[in-house]
Amino acid sequence: MKDLVNHDQILFKYCDAAGNINAESNPNGTIDNIAGICNLNRNVFGMMPHPERACDSELANTDGKLIMDSLLKTLIKK
Repeated sequence: MKDLVNHDQILFKYCDAAGNINAESNPNGTIDNIAGICNLNRNVFGMMPHPERACDSELANTDGKLIMDSLLKTLIKK
């Protein structure tokens, strides 16, 4: 945990709709509400909420579309 914090490897945390990080917003009890981390080179990351599963209105959930669209925009710019 100390290394993740010191190396700024925590990318996402569970929060409520207002952006408040709290235990009630954490669906799986992860330490410090961590939802996504990256490696030291910041070129690989893992994420628990699986935004790719929440990108289609036919599945009644598009909450993950914003994250996936921002990733695509970043990749296209390079």
